[in-house]
Amino acid sequence: MPEHVCPWWIGYLLVSPLRRLFYKPELIVAPFAKEGMTVLEVGPGMGFFTLPMARFVGADGKIICIDVQEKMIKSLMRRAAGAGLSDRIITRITSGNSLHVEDFTNCVDFALLFAVVHEVSNQEKLFREIYTTLKAGSLVLLSEPKGHVTLEDFNQTLKIAKQIGYDVIASPDIKRSHSAVLRKNKNLGNV
Repeated sequence: MPEHVCPWWIGYLLVSPLRRLFYKPELIVAPFAKEGMTVLEVGPGMGFFTLPMARFVGADGKIICIDVQEKMIKSLMRRAAGAGLSDRIITRITSGNSLHVEDFTNCVDFALLFAVVHEVSNQEKLFREIYTTLKAGSLVLLSEPKGHVTLEDFNQTLKIAKQIGYDVIASPDIKRSHSAVLRKNKNLGNV
C-alpha cells in the first residue's frame, strides 16, 4: 500500500510540542473517541493522537494502531508505557499490501486517518479494509495536509470513500488540512 511513506525520523517532529501550535490533538479527537470505544488509527507515527485517544477511551477501550514502520510503532509503545497507557494500545506492523485487520471485523467504533491516506497507493483497498472493521454507523475522521494534497485530490479520495459505502457527514475545520467526517452507511453490508 505505501506510495510515499514519511521517514521514521520525522516521527520525532510529529510528536514535538511545536506541532501543538497547529494541532491540538485532544480537541481534534474529543468529539469522536469516547469511554469504552475501540478505535482504529492507521499511520499513528509515534502517537501524537494515540495517547490522547487512549486517555479518552479509558481502561475498557482499545486503540488499534497500524503502521508500516516498526521504528514508529516501537517509539509509540515507549511513549505509551511512559504515560501508563500501553495496556490500551494494540499495535500492528503491516506489510504494506494490507492492513491485516480481518480479526477486527465489525469491532471498531471510530477510525482516524490523519495525514496518511495520501501516502497510500491503493486508497480503494485501504477504505474497503477499514470499512470491514467498522460497526454500522461508525465514524471516520479523514484529514489530509493541504501542503501535500490538493483540494482536487482530496475530493477524489472522498469519491473513492463514497463508492465503498461511506457517507460524508461533516467537514470539520482543522488548520492547514482538508478534512471530512465519514460514516459507514448503515444500509450496506460488508463490502
